Amino acid sequence: MNEYGTYNIDQRGIYGISYAKLANLPPIIGLYSSFVPPLIYSVLGSSKHLAVGPVSIASLVMGTMLNDAVPYNKDPNLYLKLAFTATFFAGVFQATLGFLRLGFVIDFLSKATLLGFMGGAAVIVSLQQLKGLLGITHFTNKMQIYPVLSSAIQHRNEWSWQTYVMGLCFLAFLLTTRHIGIRKPKLFWVSAAAPLTSVVLSTVLVTLFRSKLHSIATIGHLDKGLNPPSSNMLVFHGQYLALAIKTGIITGILSLTEGIAVGRTFAALNDYQVDGNKEMIAIGLMNMAGSCSSCYVTTGSFSRSAVNANAGAKTVVSNIVMASTVLVTLLFLMPLFRYTPNLILAAIIITAVIGLIDYQSALRLWKVDKLDFVACLSSFFGVLMISVPMGLAIAVGVSVFKILLHVTRPNTCVLGNITGTQIYQNVNTYKEAKRVPFFIILGIEAPIYFANSTYLQERILRWIREEEEWLAANNGTSVKCVIIDMTAVTGIDTSGLAMVRELKKMLEKRSLQLVLANPGGSVMEKLHQSNILESLGSEGVYLTVNEAVADISSAWKA
Repeated sequence: MNEYGTYNIDQRGIYGISYAKLANLPPIIGLYSSFVPPLIYSVLGSSKHLAVGPVSIASLVMGTMLNDAVPYNKDPNLYLKLAFTATFFAGVFQATLGFLRLGFVIDFLSKATLLGFMGGAAVIVSLQQLKGLLGITHFTNKMQIYPVLSSAIQHRNEWSWQTYVMGLCFLAFLLTTRHIGIRKPKLFWVSAAAPLTSVVLSTVLVTLFRSKLHSIATIGHLDKGLNPPSSNMLVFHGQYLALAIKTGIITGILSLTEGIAVGRTFAALNDYQVDGNKEMIAIGLMNMAGSCSSCYVTTGSFSRSAVNANAGAKTVVSNIVMASTVLVTLLFLMPLFRYTPNLILAAIIITAVIGLIDYQSALRLWKVDKLDFVACLSSFFGVLMISVPMGLAIAVGVSVFKILLHVTRPNTCVLGNITGTQIYQNVNTYKEAKRVPFFIILGIEAPIYFANSTYLQERILRWIREEEEWLAANNGTSVKCVIIDMTAVTGIDTSGLAMVRELKKMLEKRSLQLVLANPGGSVMEKLHQSNILESLGSEGVYLTVNEAVADISSAWKA
């Protein structure tokens, strides 16, 4: 263990090979993708702890989208071309977002929808590994839960007892070491070294007893040497160009979201800042260069970055050291993977993605925000039942719907005075808050725009009607003044201004006075430019609710 995080070196090549299989790519592509991108990121990136390489979600989405149109086993050359082209467009998209400072685009994937999406993807990824874990030769290429389970059961005659016994043993070992690493952070090196240990042990076992373990499928021959150039394999025309662009954009968004989130997390833990736009540019250029050197989509991985940080990495030099180790592997160690069984790659992938199933966070969503919980479930079942891209589309759709819901149906409330203070709070939240006689005080907690102005007008009138009915039922005083607290109103457009003007006229017909309290600077300026301030008069706008109540009450007494 040293400052460069040597434990993460062991993980990089193994996970690279595993995730390449997940993307239906040759294992060697995973190693290539663990060499060039880290070198480029070490020059352009701003995170000191981000460990760059292939990741499970982007690999899964790329493999799913491309394999549905062009199965790898039918046309491997075309599949490779589309994978490299999709990687190029992913990089272009990411770098463009950074140059144009459009990072807010990735914020449309809320944490709740990402939680469900990654959980569903983790389940599908794990089930897809039944092919390698059970030794099945003919397995479905579909990525929905029913076809995958159905294929595993229908081909049970292909199950190899040698494969699944060894596979389950190594899976149990990997899960145990992962649990140890989580429960005792000081023993993180146990879980960090477990994948390499498993690969070495399984390879040795298959090599020594290959005459008896002939039914166990292995990786096979891997060519030695550096990344061959692949710029000549990029496809910018033909019937599959749209597929490559779509795959690139989707995998680009996912990998960018994960990379920036991981970078910011470790920056916060270590008291420094990460430039989001610089990260987008770095990751984008990294993938563009990678597409020209036989690499597919890469980004920062949370698990590898965590090991990197725990091992003492302090600078981006850790990426250079780890890429150098991959270089040694590519040049001299490739023949050692010849008898590495596929089952160990399946076990490593299951162990890696199982942490994405965060049911505890989902339960917290249920307790805190039911709408977020619905968004989480929607994306989760969208991935499981329909498809990974459709699950992502549902996740984005639910996120946008939630934004629209909050914009078009902003929160409003009745305010009351907390006895003995000048503070006014929601009467339904604070029991100490008491209604003020002759006044109804309403709080609006959103900007007033065309999308919500009509709703707000109707809601304010309904509050007034309900308040009058409540006062009549409880023999209370009649309402004479309506005060709207505009502290939380950060903006108003012409539709909002028209609503205020119309509301004033409607209240005047009912002999009610309209008063605005604490409008912000931009709101005040627009009220002045639209001449609404003049129509409200000197007693129509106050700095605080308490000042309005006191002044108007004094005027009535006088």
